[in-house]
Amino acid sequence: MSTKRAVAAATIGNALEFFDLAVYALMAVYIGRTFFPADNPGVQLVEAYAVFGVTYLIRPLSGLLIGSYADRHGRKKALMLTIWLMVLGTFMIAFMPGYSTLGFVAPVGVVIARLIQGFGAGGEFGAATSFLVEQNEKRKGFLGSFQFASQGLATLMASGFATGLTATLSEEQMTSWGWRVPFVFGLLVGPAGYLIRRYAEEPPATTRAAASGHGEEKSSPVRSVFRDHWGGLLIASGAMVVSTALNFLLQYMPTFAIKDLGVDDSLSFTALLITGVILTLGTPVVGLLADRFGRLKIMIPAAASIGVCAVPLFLWLTTSPSFLTLALCMTVLGMLKATYFGALPSVMSDVFPTEARATGLAFSYNTTVAVFGGFAPTIAAALVTATGSQISPSYYLMAVAALSIAALVGGYRIRGIR
Repeated sequence: MSTKRAVAAATIGNALEFFDLAVYALMAVYIGRTFFPADNPGVQLVEAYAVFGVTYLIRPLSGLLIGSYADRHGRKKALMLTIWLMVLGTFMIAFMPGYSTLGFVAPVGVVIARLIQGFGAGGEFGAATSFLVEQNEKRKGFLGSFQFASQGLATLMASGFATGLTATLSEEQMTSWGWRVPFVFGLLVGPAGYLIRRYAEEPPATTRAAASGHGEEKSSPVRSVFRDHWGGLLIASGAMVVSTALNFLLQYMPTFAIKDLGVDDSLSFTALLITGVILTLGTPVVGLLADRFGRLKIMIPAAASIGVCAVPLFLWLTTSPSFLTLALCMTVLGMLKATYFGALPSVMSDVFPTEARATGLAFSYNTTVAVFGGFAPTIAAALVTATGSQISPSYYLMAVAALSIAALVGGYRIRGIR
């Protein structure tokens, strides 16, 4: 199988997954009005974000189940399963009637749809990342970077929809039906992704591992991860913290600018569009550089820069709220994020053996996303509401940056990660 086909097979599902997640975050204001009746718009927004976060709680479990399935039966079968789960959840959200039609059933239906999406997404990262990095040991930084480049592409597409829709539709039209349009688009991507994955082949490393263990009783990947690879779980999870928190805060910032700073809707989403371009194009470049010069030499300075820049950028945005300020702040954070997470998938992969890699990756990634990422918009909105300080989300970003640096240092000292 050609490298290009392997990259396409892995990333199209990732793009669908993160497109739906990004769209939900960007459309949270309108989704809140549709499914969560409340007199206070701030409470309505927090409720919508809470559903965004609650569904992440199922992802560690699904990561173990689908990750173990990928380690036992192959990356390809797991990738075909996850994409259909994402399509089912997206279909339910796209066509779910609102509270005015179904009453209490409507928000319950949205929660169920998000749980299905979360279950599929929980297995996607481990299987797709393993599939990518196992194509070529010497290019694992570059190939693994497409895991997160696809997230940038998803952000680009989601913010493109948000920008176009809010610029052309009225507030009433957006609340009535406009927010559903990108979810319908997501349904069109699913079948294409399935067809590409159906004709993909297992990566060479997985095939060799299966052949070497032929005729032997295989240990459970879940048991192996929790019995023998606790250190790997801690390193992978810790390294992931700042990346996932920053990812969701970037998605939160346009809504924050609209709701609290009075920036125009379409202009706010245009700022995220710029960030999406940076993440899509910059991440593979960083992956190439990481293969050549070393991953931690790039990642540790990037994480430190994220922590140092967080407060000044939020302070600048809140004291001089405008489209230009928002765009510049998000551009800086987008460049730092691309620099940090270009090599991150390969670093996380290196702490687990091939026979338990998808399980270890899925659990560490999804646990981190659930704790530090899925609730990041909720935490950010709640911090602003509780403290009255519009820069309070930046302190959260500083804390997780320090945690990730500690994990990378541990990976260097304990596992010899370079």
